[in-house]
Amino acid sequence: MTARKIVAGLFISLDGVVEAPETWHYPYLNEEMGAAVGQMYAEADTLLLGRVTYEAFAAVWPHQTGEMAEAINGIRKLVASTTLTEVGWTNAALIEGDVVAAVKELKERPGSTISVAGSISLVRALLGAGLLDELRLLVHPLVVGAGQRLFPDDTTPVPLKLARSTAFTTGVLDLTYQPA
Repeated sequence: MTARKIVAGLFISLDGVVEAPETWHYPYLNEEMGAAVGQMYAEADTLLLGRVTYEAFAAVWPHQTGEMAEAINGIRKLVASTTLTEVGWTNAALIEGDVVAAVKELKERPGSTISVAGSISLVRALLGAGLLDELRLLVHPLVVGAGQRLFPDDTTPVPLKLARSTAFTTGVLDLTYQPA
């Protein structure tokens, strides 16, 4: 049995900002981007979310309709949080205890891809622990100027290799990196 793949997908600006993409990425949203994001959810049977992303998704997606909403609402969701005591969204559960250990165990169980949407701290932790198999970045042709960056200044080097790249008509680059 082979381990499941963990894939993280993030919207990111040219200056590395990943915080609050809902405030800057929509002008670049088109069918190409929708297909790329939709593919990530279609490949997965589990969605990992940090608290901030969980709360943002849970406030919006249960009230949406369409193919993407059905995929996100129907998928199993695991939430990494040290502050939440319960989650109320359909198919959602809290990860108890050590998140990295729980994800490592989850990765060894049978199933398909585990997707991580947003959830900057969770992505950093999984990448640092060597558990992330793919980092999918939708790089927007925009300098945001302020906000949390994917990799802060004190980040330990993590060698990656480019596995796939596509340029969208909006100028967004769809880049997939894997551990080198």
